[in-house]
Amino acid sequence: MALLAVVAVSAVHAQVTVDGAWARATVPNQSATGAFMRLTAQKDVVLTGASSPVAGIVEVHEMSMDKGIMRMRAADRVPLKAGQTIELKSGDLHIMMMDLKKQIKAGERVPLTLSFTASDGSVSTVEANATAGFAPLAR
Repeated sequence: MALLAVVAVSAVHAQVTVDGAWARATVPNQSATGAFMRLTAQKDVVLTGASSPVAGIVEVHEMSMDKGIMRMRAADRVPLKAGQTIELKSGDLHIMMMDLKKQIKAGERVPLTLSFTASDGSVSTVEANATAGFAPLAR
């Protein structure tokens, strides 16, 4: 069941817009899931982290092939150039939520806070609500 993501951005001076945010719904006792979205920067920034009240640990992750094996690791810094849109998607860059505090059911909103650092060192956050589902709607 695909659900349309509802996104709320509340940073006053947000230098990044979030579009199409969704999180994969979970089954009972599942301890981790991912969140996915498109990020568009108005000026050069670096995605440096994420948090959510639904998970004890939230990290930006990247996946890559290494000698025929898919590997996932934390990505501490994801640069975004002005005017650039990057997609956080399954099998690539994404937000990994671990140590989930409860089941995330389809249709629920998953609050996320994304942290960005600009070239001048200033830090900003963008609040987003990802709608839980099992796949995004085709665009």
